[in-house]
Amino acid sequence: MIRRLKIKFVCITMSIVTVILLCVLAAVLGLTRASLARESLHTMWQIALNPARPQAPDEEFNGMRLPYFVLEVDRDGQVQGSGGGYYDLSDTEFLQQAVDQALAAGTASGMLEGYGLRFLRVEMPQTGYIVFADVSGEVRTLNGLLRSCLLICGGAFAAFLALSILLARWAVGPVERAWVQQKQFVADASHELKTPLTVILTDAELLCAPENTGPERERLIRDIRTVSRQMKELVERLLELARADREPEPADRRPVDWSAAVEEALLPFEPVYYEKGLGLDVNLTPGVRVRGSAEQLRRVAAILLDNGQKYAAPASVVHVSLCREGRQAVLAVTSRGDPIPAEELPKLFKRFYRADPEHRHGDGCGLGLAIAQQIVAAHRGRIRAASEQGINTFYVSLPALRH
Repeated sequence: MIRRLKIKFVCITMSIVTVILLCVLAAVLGLTRASLARESLHTMWQIALNPARPQAPDEEFNGMRLPYFVLEVDRDGQVQGSGGGYYDLSDTEFLQQAVDQALAAGTASGMLEGYGLRFLRVEMPQTGYIVFADVSGEVRTLNGLLRSCLLICGGAFAAFLALSILLARWAVGPVERAWVQQKQFVADASHELKTPLTVILTDAELLCAPENTGPERERLIRDIRTVSRQMKELVERLLELARADREPEPADRRPVDWSAAVEEALLPFEPVYYEKGLGLDVNLTPGVRVRGSAEQLRRVAAILLDNGQKYAAPASVVHVSLCREGRQAVLAVTSRGDPIPAEELPKLFKRFYRADPEHRHGDGCGLGLAIAQQIVAAHRGRIRAASEQGINTFYVSLPALRH
């Protein structure tokens, strides 16, 4: 699909370029031809004003220098005299045929295509004159101009073709990345849903077995209930991300006490950390205010705290701080754990991404940081991760309000 989209983009662009080049070519040739014809007729008119004195080949003349001859014609259309130094005028049959065709045209000027001549009729009280001029020079000029224009247009077409291919890659790039991300998203979602569905189906089949009774039956029911809750959480987060992608909405723009929101997010995690044997060191600057949604900002803090208790080293301490740094309010959650390579840090905020190469199913569904990034972006902030010698820190920066 992406390849067809690029080809369509190039075809549309080159169609427009081709039409423009053809219009420019036609305009240049048409204007040049009209200009040459106008100058030629002007020169022929000057010659017709003094037909008795032909222009010498080396004579200075203000106008085009044309191979021409002049014929004097009576009212019956017969040639009475001729003049001009560029043609052999001894062929009277040819001269009479030229006059007959010029008179048959019924116009004051025109072309005799069979002879390659342009004529101009000038009527006098007693007689008339017809000036004939050779147009082979104009034809050669126009042919040369046509060749030059075709070469220029061909070069321009090739240049525009190369440029349109580059532009197609640049323009379709975001679509291609979105398409790849969508395919990866569907594959990851399918992978995440496949494991719990398999567990549910397996346990359901075991429940139907007559030999599974008593404690074993209760264990299977508990497993189904636990996995069902995990699936419910995963589907809810998937729907939340899908709604955010389809209809991105800006966060509420109300002043929020971010310090109070982080304190509220900490309350449910204190017993969790205690049960896992983890310490929780909290250092919050009171009264740090930002503009946004208190509920969403609590969720960001909860996601970072949840990651902290999941990936912190056993019996370690997770540090949570919130302070003002210039015009920014910065929330930091720091824990000791497995070092994260520098090239992996930006990938942590991708959907379903996990540093575990085997992508094993475990606690969580790999969507927390992706949701946090969307919330922070809606608040015009920035979220990032840093890792140094096993000390992993997640930073959230938001524009701070003045007190």
